[in-house]
Amino acid sequence: MKTFFKGTILLAVAAFAGECIEFVVNMVLARELGEQGLGMYMSILPTVFLIILLASFELPVSISKFVAEKDKNQHYNMLNYVLKWTVIFTIIVLPIVTFIIPHISVFNEFHPALKWIVIAFIPFVSFSSIARGYFMGKNLMGKIAAANLLRKLMQLILLASLYQMFEFSIEMAVFVAFCTLIGSEAIVFIYLIHMFVIHYQQMKRSPKEALAGKSVRNDLLSVSIPTTGLRVFHAITHAIQPFLIKAALIKAGVGAEVATEHFGMVAGIAMTIGFFPAFIAHSFMIMLIPTVSKEYADRNLPRLQHLLQQVFFITFIYGVPAVLFFYIFAEKLTTEFFHSPDASVYLQLLWPFFLLHFFIIPMQAFLIGLGLMKDAFFHSVWSTIVSYAVMYFLGSMPSFQMDGIIMGINTGAVLLMLMHYMTICKVIGVNLNLMPVKRIDFRS
Repeated sequence: MKTFFKGTILLAVAAFAGECIEFVVNMVLARELGEQGLGMYMSILPTVFLIILLASFELPVSISKFVAEKDKNQHYNMLNYVLKWTVIFTIIVLPIVTFIIPHISVFNEFHPALKWIVIAFIPFVSFSSIARGYFMGKNLMGKIAAANLLRKLMQLILLASLYQMFEFSIEMAVFVAFCTLIGSEAIVFIYLIHMFVIHYQQMKRSPKEALAGKSVRNDLLSVSIPTTGLRVFHAITHAIQPFLIKAALIKAGVGAEVATEHFGMVAGIAMTIGFFPAFIAHSFMIMLIPTVSKEYADRNLPRLQHLLQQVFFITFIYGVPAVLFFYIFAEKLTTEFFHSPDASVYLQLLWPFFLLHFFIIPMQAFLIGLGLMKDAFFHSVWSTIVSYAVMYFLGSMPSFQMDGIIMGINTGAVLLMLMHYMTICKVIGVNLNLMPVKRIDFRS
């Protein structure tokens, strides 16, 4: 348990430093690209991240779960299979992506070489995902923290250096911004692969247990497919959300331009401020997946029960003061950092959404560790359906408008929290007060 919290603290410190560096990166981008260039950069970024997501195929999650659950004698052969499959996957996918990306219209507005830079990004992501998953499963969080911090630090150094030395047109400046993003990922790739090869050579000299390729593939895909599906679902629904909100507000009688401004205040300002403390929740998530996987594989229910209690206690300790601070100083925060005092009301009204997500993120890690990826996926589907329905129904009423949108967002968070919480309590044998119950029903 001490290892768990040491790893979490290390990741949280690195994540906090990374958030600060990213804030400076965004300042550099805003200054150098201007409003038009920054808008171009942000408009293509979700597409690039979706490609990265598909290239990784959530291997860090599935490999970390396998490494945490299985005996160390099985790790070498498992990694051999994964490396072979990744090579085959890359050989197959690269020509397909090379054919598809030039036909994606969103790339037409950018430098012609951007699409090729994105294609070159795929092997870096695929192979570094293997190293990330292995180090996560072995609880070597120092390497994960170093890689995350190195990526953002190198992006900042490359950005500042290139923009300082050269003058670029807007199109070229945006292209350079993506080059630095991918360049920093390449540097992290070199670091992770170097460290991975050292461990791989050590495993090569250790006793090994033979594994069937089909068994390894089934174990990994049983995690990768639903978790990738969950991430893709989130990407798609987040892409739909702005259009849904604007459609509801326009139906309520709000002008299209005003509707866009209000959505910007919610997504670009309130969400940015409210989710800042979530780096702690994400640090918990990285540590929880292998930890819960191992404890559940060993059927150590008391340890899981105690771990859930501790995670909830720590989340409460930092989450409640954070949302209280945001609520009290909402106007000062939105005015000082974003020059938008009108956004303060949305920051205040969304406090349930922020607080509940500080709990939801580690609970999602619990579900993955318990082998309940499908449950996590269906919980997200149902909560999103209900949330969007409430957002559109209330948001399109002239008497509610943005208040109805906020109600829908908060409703989805409440529903997702309850479904995650009740499922975890049932599986690890605690009641809704987190107290152990006598009867424990293991899932196979």
